[in-house]
Amino acid sequence: MFGKRGDGYLVKQIDPVVGLMPYLMPMRCDAQVMLTYKISYEKLARFMAEKGRDGYRITFMELFIAAYVRCISQLPHLNRFVINKRYYTRKDIVCSFAVLQDTPDGSVKENVAKCKFDPHDTIFDVAARIKEAILEIRKADADNSTLKVANMLKRPLIANTIVMLARVLDRYGLLPKYILDASPFHTGLFFSNNASIGLPPVLHHIYNFGSTSLFVIIGNIERTVEIDSNGQPVRKRILPAGVTADERICAGMEYSKFLRMYQHLLNNPEELEVPPEDVFFDEGHVISLPPVKKPKNRFRSRMGKLRPKRKNAS
Repeated sequence: MFGKRGDGYLVKQIDPVVGLMPYLMPMRCDAQVMLTYKISYEKLARFMAEKGRDGYRITFMELFIAAYVRCISQLPHLNRFVINKRYYTRKDIVCSFAVLQDTPDGSVKENVAKCKFDPHDTIFDVAARIKEAILEIRKADADNSTLKVANMLKRPLIANTIVMLARVLDRYGLLPKYILDASPFHTGLFFSNNASIGLPPVLHHIYNFGSTSLFVIIGNIERTVEIDSNGQPVRKRILPAGVTADERICAGMEYSKFLRMYQHLLNNPEELEVPPEDVFFDEGHVISLPPVKKPKNRFRSRMGKLRPKRKNAS
């Protein structure tokens, strides 16, 4: 209420044209734009194979999320969201993603992880944070806050009442921190790897409930033929991605910078091995997390060397 929320700070300086958008498009389903991109599978696969020989197991999801974290460190306006026609900048860099749990009987059971990141994180830091989050929720007896809330909503009458109340409280910034942390819909990025279950990329809608501003899904590898500089046909493998964004949160030029940077980092993943030279924060609101836990293997010293002293820029 009065512009205060548990998950964000009220944006005080906003471009007048951008600030008008929530009045013209009050819901995310009004403002969602959908795009498709094709990322070079070969470059990502070679990078992951190279890191694997060095003792690091990197996944596609970790690379896509690491690229997002790096973009937010350079373009902090992309970490904003709109609630009740007001603009907020998030207190964290946070991503949500679904994970299959390990069940004794082999039945399909999903859980949702939310993972927070530091803007100085490298691909190794992002991978370590994600692996730690997945390790906890993949256990058959895992009962994190998201599942606890979901179990409370099994009965339709209770679900309708609680969800309606949650919408009202969220609208006025009164939703308890516990619910904000449990909700996978209160996140900057919602990521899904459809290729892991044999599906193509989906242009997924953005939920009106919560604060999700970006949805990214990757799908099955595609094979294509392209013409090289010598005019010869070359077979290539492509990793398709579907991106859905809330166009209200910033100017179109900033989205353009974000998408160019995002593709560049995914096509040049080696740039994610070192922290950014400078980090920028939205209206001076610093985001910082403790250093990630060092892995218990013979390459821990190398990872330590890849995290130089942090340098902040306002």
